[in-house]
Amino acid sequence: MPATLPLPSAEAQAHSSRLTEFIQQDIAAQGGWISFARYMELALYAPGLGYYTAGAHKFGAAGDFITAPELSPLFGRTLARQVAEIMSHSAPYILELGAGSGKLAADMLAELEQSGSLPVSYAILEVSADLRARQQALMRERLPHLLDRVHWLDALPEKFSGAIVANEVLDALPVHLVHWRAVAEMLPSPTGGRGAGGEGYYSAKLPLSPTPLPEGARGLVLWERGVSVNDNGFIWQERPISDAALLDAAQKIKVPDDYVSEICLAARGLINSLAQRLGQGAMLFIDYGFGAREFYHPQRSSGTLMCHYRHHSHDDPFFLPGLQDITAHVNFTSIAECGIDAGLELIGYTSQAFFLINCGITELLQDTSPENLRDFLPLSAQLQKLTSPAEMGELFKVIALGKNMAKPLRGFARGDLTRSL
Repeated sequence: MPATLPLPSAEAQAHSSRLTEFIQQDIAAQGGWISFARYMELALYAPGLGYYTAGAHKFGAAGDFITAPELSPLFGRTLARQVAEIMSHSAPYILELGAGSGKLAADMLAELEQSGSLPVSYAILEVSADLRARQQALMRERLPHLLDRVHWLDALPEKFSGAIVANEVLDALPVHLVHWRAVAEMLPSPTGGRGAGGEGYYSAKLPLSPTPLPEGARGLVLWERGVSVNDNGFIWQERPISDAALLDAAQKIKVPDDYVSEICLAARGLINSLAQRLGQGAMLFIDYGFGAREFYHPQRSSGTLMCHYRHHSHDDPFFLPGLQDITAHVNFTSIAECGIDAGLELIGYTSQAFFLINCGITELLQDTSPENLRDFLPLSAQLQKLTSPAEMGELFKVIALGKNMAKPLRGFARGDLTRSL
């Protein structure tokens, strides 16, 4: 393991070894190769073994990373103002996806109670039994009188109206890795189509039977980067793309030669499922990411895949499976397009800084007197981290997709970034 990363305990190492064996067995059962999306799914969500389904601490100072709700109660209190507005134009219900430690739910409910805007029901969809237990314990500790309003779900409801909240959920969805590789000779495009100027995207087939391209033409063979095993453990191995949806998505992306990046089909599936169920209301996704032009920028030729272990960031997803988080930045253009295709309206897209300021985070800070240095100074520092361009303010974005919402939302009143999608 890299010398800069903390050593795991013997118990943690044993847990990682069990998950490693489980994934290797899955690879063997699939013929010796799985997509990276499958590897990421197992590493994060394998029952009882994955990073999010086992019992290790993940959030806060004792975990692997700090999310905005863990950083400051101002985040949840400010978000509650936007959620209250959504409920006032739709229905008094909240659905949170992946509630983490439960702190966001607790902070939002406390603020909504204070403002007289409590929902009839606050539903949490949580795939981790361990995190669900922690959320329930926190609710019993902080808001026992509101427990009858909080419900935990095993699956999305068939119908829903109100506000849907997902903070740092999209970045944890499994992603496929695609390698666009230039070749001088290749097979003709499976669809027979060619782009402008003689450009074409091709899915390689094995064995290759090269066919010369027309003079001046440029082509990229599309490979999916997946995971195999050798005597030393997990290794990268590329194969021709066999998934039709992945191939279609990859063919539409224009990148330079020898370019590796992520495509998240799971995010599209989630948006479609939510759109089918939403009768009236809006969904808010808060996460780090970019529009497609920046996501697939020529200089970002190695993608955005990142791992988090004990507050250290690195790029090796094969390091201690089950003990580290694996994430990828969000392509917000894809999220917006999928929502629109599914019948949703793009209500707004902006930076976290503009969203929080629009929703009144500075007003909430003023609730604490500057003369009360013990309380005011920490909150002021937290606000700085949430909104500063050098911290979370610009990298994190907020996108709102809705249905049958008559009015614009306050969180997007200034700082519109939809032009960057």
